[in-house]
Amino acid sequence: MLGGMLAGAMTKTLRTLLTSYGFTLLLLASIAAGAGLGLALGERAAALKPLGDLFLNLLFTLIVPLIFFSISSAVAGMSSLRRLGRIVTAMLGVFVATGLVASVLMLVAVKLYPPAAGLEVALPGRPEVAPVSLGDQLVGAVSVADFGELLSRKNVLPLIVLAFLVGLGTTAAGERGQPFARLLASANEVMLRVVDLVMYYAPIGLGAYFAHLVGTFGPTLLSSYVRALGLFYPLAVAYFFIAFTLYAWLAGRGRGVRAFWRNIPAPALTALATSSSMATIPSNIEAARRAGVPDDIAEVVIPIGATIHMEGSCLSAVLKVALLFGLFGRELAGADTYLAVVGVAILSGTVMSGIPGGGFIGELVIVSLFGFPIEALPIISTVGALVDPPATLVNAVGDNVSCMAVARLLDGPRWGERKAGEAPAGPETAAGA
Repeated sequence: MLGGMLAGAMTKTLRTLLTSYGFTLLLLASIAAGAGLGLALGERAAALKPLGDLFLNLLFTLIVPLIFFSISSAVAGMSSLRRLGRIVTAMLGVFVATGLVASVLMLVAVKLYPPAAGLEVALPGRPEVAPVSLGDQLVGAVSVADFGELLSRKNVLPLIVLAFLVGLGTTAAGERGQPFARLLASANEVMLRVVDLVMYYAPIGLGAYFAHLVGTFGPTLLSSYVRALGLFYPLAVAYFFIAFTLYAWLAGRGRGVRAFWRNIPAPALTALATSSSMATIPSNIEAARRAGVPDDIAEVVIPIGATIHMEGSCLSAVLKVALLFGLFGRELAGADTYLAVVGVAILSGTVMSGIPGGGFIGELVIVSLFGFPIEALPIISTVGALVDPPATLVNAVGDNVSCMAVARLLDGPRWGERKAGEAPAGPETAAGA
């Protein structure tokens, strides 16, 4: 009898595990199988790339309508623009704070383990560098010259600006704007359901894409940059598990940690396999909703965060600076230098990341600000490419846990007790946080 009870309990536990984590386990199995295929086939694994590209293309085609409808419907559905202002203010504060933590952590790491020790890199010839006008870049970051240009994921910030304006215009229209507000909300719900449909293909798409990555780029990771990579990869993984668990605990204590880890695997695996924060937006929003983050917070913070919140980029910016300091025989020391390094890292991870070509501009700022020759630019560009997968993982997951932090700041410690997707009761809830 006791044996039967134990067997029944085990069966129930297994059923619960499969119900809660079945899709995540399937994704892990498909990625593991893809990595195995990549190792076995080598460069021949490139033949599987079209299957991965199909999944990636489906996600990318969803990004523009998903961002537009999620942000515009969230803004239009707010009963108080004061709450919108509080969301944006809290979001920016969280973004800067987490970027600061990541930058300081990497600064400590490169002091303890200099990434350029023993590194031998032949300086390439002078690359062609087009003149960069910061004013033109900033204008291009938030606006486009033609409406049709908004229908591209290359112009995400202008799309976000328009979505905000449409949401505000809908609210300003009052009663007459309500039918349009309902249309935006309905379209947003439809897009979320389309995301669910696309994710059914994720095991095949991610497995094939991972096979291509391992088969094609695996040998590159064993190049002369191995010491720098040996620092970045473990630190990024440690930041993923330790820092994000801490942020989730600060946002919701034990309940927040459980909600975070129960829902984050799908976005994390998507980010790791695709190296794209944009491709992770759909599953990231869905994961935040399932964790109990209010829709108006998730649908504002995650799309914007995918554009201007890059903790992984902060980590890599400090690594690039330390690499150049060691390579050119300069000592990375002094309060002024430390402040400059952290400042450039935060600038790269929270401002320049939203500018078209911002990654390149950030590298150019590093080279020029610290007085390195322009020939150093391809060196740190190569490092940026090699650390891109774990950096993107940190970038994307950081947006998700930032949602939880914003919810905690605005709605108090009980924010996660609402059902997934349920909006807060009103401004009074935020006021009582």
